[in-house]
Amino acid sequence: MSVVNSGPIAIGALDLAALLCSRVCHDLISPVGAIVNGIEVLEEDKDEETRTFALDLIKKSAKQASAKLQFCRLAFGAAGSAGAQIDLSDAEKVARGLIEDGRTTLLWNLPRALLAKNQVKLLLNMLLIAASAVPRGGTLRVDPVPAGDGNFGFVVTASGLNARLSTTISELLAGSAQAVDAHAIQPLYTGILARECGLALSAAGDGEAIVLTAR
Repeated sequence: MSVVNSGPIAIGALDLAALLCSRVCHDLISPVGAIVNGIEVLEEDKDEETRTFALDLIKKSAKQASAKLQFCRLAFGAAGSAGAQIDLSDAEKVARGLIEDGRTTLLWNLPRALLAKNQVKLLLNMLLIAASAVPRGGTLRVDPVPAGDGNFGFVVTASGLNARLSTTISELLAGSAQAVDAHAIQPLYTGILARECGLALSAAGDGEAIVLTAR
């Protein structure tokens, strides 16, 4: 069985794929379940006000599910053939669709460019971690940072009330956590992507903000 380079943690490629699939399914259960509930209400309830509420729930949940699927396709999926490049404008579009929810604002300061697929996947996964650091909402800012050979990496800054990154996530980014499950696989995968891109990934607190850097 092949083993993925995840730092001190040795994880089989099949286990990595299975855990990532579990993570995606977990993210989609809530909006898809809400759509099913809304349809059941439409079928069983004839009250016009209730039916209007159910339709609004279905529309909102379908939009949320679509945004999550489009994001996951780039962040976790193949998104083209091996060695393919992805336009950063496509990454910005899916990131805004997922992150900007009325509570969180995304400031995208990257130039328009084509980047290697794994670099774009790394960026999107960094954004997921940054968003988790401000569960009550706030601002996520993405800036370029020189990374050698004329290339650039990323700095993602999460600012918001009680911005915090758990010790476990920091360990997972470094590939040094003790246990990995479907909840932990995403930060571990982010660290794997950084190493595959030849970038050093770090996370630190900066006042009332959390800063993730890949350079």
